[in-house]
Amino acid sequence: MNDEAAAPQRTRRRPRLSTAVVEDLVNAIVAGTYPPGTALPPENMLCDMYDVSRTVVREATTALTEKGLVVSQQGRGTIVRDSRSWNMLDPAILSALFQGDEGLRYLDNLSEVRTLLESAMAAKAAANATPELVAELAAQVETLERLVTMPSAYVHEDLKFHDIIMRMSGDRLSKAIIDGIQSEALRTHGYSGKLSVEHVRATQDAHRKVYEAIAAGDADAAEDAMREHISGSWTKRRARPRA
Repeated sequence: MNDEAAAPQRTRRRPRLSTAVVEDLVNAIVAGTYPPGTALPPENMLCDMYDVSRTVVREATTALTEKGLVVSQQGRGTIVRDSRSWNMLDPAILSALFQGDEGLRYLDNLSEVRTLLESAMAAKAAANATPELVAELAAQVETLERLVTMPSAYVHEDLKFHDIIMRMSGDRLSKAIIDGIQSEALRTHGYSGKLSVEHVRATQDAHRKVYEAIAAGDADAAEDAMREHISGSWTKRRARPRA
């Protein structure tokens, strides 16, 4: 066996320092510390600010470019781009948006996206329902029923209920969009809110209504029930009244 074959395979990864620098700069750009059209501090200043090497700063700048946040311009430096150019589905950008000053507005947007996509997916789930899939959904409804008085445990199983329906729909693209956005929203208190047993009971009633429509193969009823469920649940969880 030669030395090359015996050597362990190494996977190239960006250093953790680079990840930390990227996260901080993403948050600063989204927060408006560096407004669109302005330049980030020069490379040597960023090195001093974060106490890192030029290599780390360059890797961080490359990551910001890939996210659509900045562009390098000859003679001007690294320029912050308008938010219309940002990759709004990027996890780091989503996290910064949800936790920023306008986080509630973006959570409203998420609720709107979920309402549109999941309502249509519920209709598809009803059309695609098989005895096996209906039985899986029914079992999840019963699991949720046992957790109504335990809101924190209920939330985890609630996600599984929606996941089953999305899988039943066969709409993998819509599921990927929802999963990607919601995974970041779930990290913020503003999205989950402070759930009461009363709220969980209302949610469970809504889940049963969605389940019954899907089990009956009624696409229209399933779509309506899911729309009412998502919009109604967000109204109850939302931190403060709409302006």
